[in-house]
Amino acid sequence: MSSSFGSNFTSMDLSGSKKEEVKQQVKRELAMANAQELVNNVNKNCFKLCLTNPSTSLSSIDEGCLSRCMDKYLGSWDIVSRAYVARVQQENK
Repeated sequence: MSSSFGSNFTSMDLSGSKKEEVKQQVKRELAMANAQELVNNVNKNCFKLCLTNPSTSLSSIDEGCLSRCMDKYLGSWDIVSRAYVARVQQENK
């Protein structure tokens, strides 16, 4: 498989340290994507739930609702993430 730059990617041989560097970069990018997804979901779901009458400022009721919603959402995300990681680690053994 040749690119327009003339490199043959099927025969490209990466050293062990280079492979590990690429793996770590992919892990960092995946973590960033997961964090962005979490923030987007919290924004979408909590704001929809708590801000029924949007205005230029948040009432104390709105702030409390948002805080509780975010705490629950983050707690749930943490539980699911831990269970997923444990399962992946178990399957890799």
